[in-house]
Amino acid sequence: MAYRPFYPVKIPLSPTFDTDTGDLPLDEYRARAKELVDWIAEYLGHPERYPVLPPLHPGETRAALAAEPPDDAEPLARILDDFNREIVPRLTHWNHPGFLAYFANTASVPGILGEMLATALNTNAMLWRTGPAAAELEQLTTDWVRQLIGLQPGWFGVITDLASTSTLYALAAAREADPALDIRRKGLAGRDLPALRVYCSDQAHSSVHKAAMTLGIGSDNVVNVESDAEFRMIPAALDAAISRDRAAGHRPIAVVGVLGTTSSTSVDPLAAIADICEREHLWFHVDAAYAGVAGAVPELRHHFDGVDRADSLVVNPHKWLFTPMDCSVFLVRRPEPLKRAFSLVASYLETAEQDAVVNYMDYGFQLGHRFRALKLWMVLRAFGARGIAARIRHHCALAAEFAGWVRAEPGWTIEAPHPFSVVCFRHGAGEDDATVNARNAAILDRVNTSGEVFLSHTVLKGRYVIRVAVGNLRTERKHLHRAWMLLKEAAASV
Repeated sequence: MAYRPFYPVKIPLSPTFDTDTGDLPLDEYRARAKELVDWIAEYLGHPERYPVLPPLHPGETRAALAAEPPDDAEPLARILDDFNREIVPRLTHWNHPGFLAYFANTASVPGILGEMLATALNTNAMLWRTGPAAAELEQLTTDWVRQLIGLQPGWFGVITDLASTSTLYALAAAREADPALDIRRKGLAGRDLPALRVYCSDQAHSSVHKAAMTLGIGSDNVVNVESDAEFRMIPAALDAAISRDRAAGHRPIAVVGVLGTTSSTSVDPLAAIADICEREHLWFHVDAAYAGVAGAVPELRHHFDGVDRADSLVVNPHKWLFTPMDCSVFLVRRPEPLKRAFSLVASYLETAEQDAVVNYMDYGFQLGHRFRALKLWMVLRAFGARGIAARIRHHCALAAEFAGWVRAEPGWTIEAPHPFSVVCFRHGAGEDDATVNARNAAILDRVNTSGEVFLSHTVLKGRYVIRVAVGNLRTERKHLHRAWMLLKEAAASV
């Protein structure tokens, strides 16, 4: 069918038409949207006008707003004024260049524009038919991510909301990899089945345990394998754990390796883990939620040795690929177990082309499927592979320079390898851990109350450490230098 441009036609309203039963006038939308575009541009240009971490007073925001919904319509101008006055100053500002906590991220210009368009279109790509372009763009964009990070062809991609969901999908597929278990139909309860066992290092993300809880595997059946001095899973310990479980009558089904652990960004020995998984016929899932995009940088790809032998992989573009929350890419080499875990086609969802297309409702527990691919596609095009690599490389260089400042300062120590853009460190070398832990917690609290930067912490084998995570497009050397000055000032006063 030929494309026909849309021309608005003015249709006179009948005298009985009730204008209060429709949407707000588009002229009102145009006026407010233009104001918001200017507001967003000003915000992105000057995010430092707000404290990155607001003064924390639980209940303050709710107390400032009406306790009941309004009976009558309120003008958008007043609503937006309340947003600006009551909401924005009480937010933690993830777009602030001084946001160096957790895994810093960015809502970039192309990502924001893509999110605006996806929201306006309001597409639900649960079936190919309900969003043909959305479904096919998702197939294309997830394959672009595969290519960007250096994986070989043959992976199938699904965009989910968060890495926690992607990990749950991986373990659901692992549970269905052996059709003889028939868990999809019969479940786990009330059956003569061995305990299903999942393995990950003691540095793996808590989402592995949560997924096991949700899927009925049980958190007790997630085996935390010992990590080495550099916080990487020890393959021999994994091998021994699997052997013990088989001897005890348990049923190992999956191993989760990590490319960039949440606490320290260490990288598990993925090739050695792949050897064990292939020998033991276990599903191998790689959590690369943060560091997966580092594969865009050729000199960092040595960390990816063994990834292509995994059964599934998660990468979060909303972390280090400058895409607004939320956007998690789940890649799987064997999509059949994933589809077997979730596909259920009711009669009202049957379509003539269903055997020839990808219906994303078949690859997850949710029926609805947001058009997240649009913003990711726009980000990838707007920055390009070389531009993405340059930005990631720059962030790693900033982190390396920060680590150099820490190493050169008496009394401060680096506490973990920093292969990417996160540095773990602390103050108080040579004292007992309890004293040093308390001191560093006090240092962190004092730095964060400044409002200039926001740092987070973790605990590495009982040692409380401070983390600096570089990942925001607007973070510059001066922001890291200011963070370092605040840290040294705080250490001198606690």
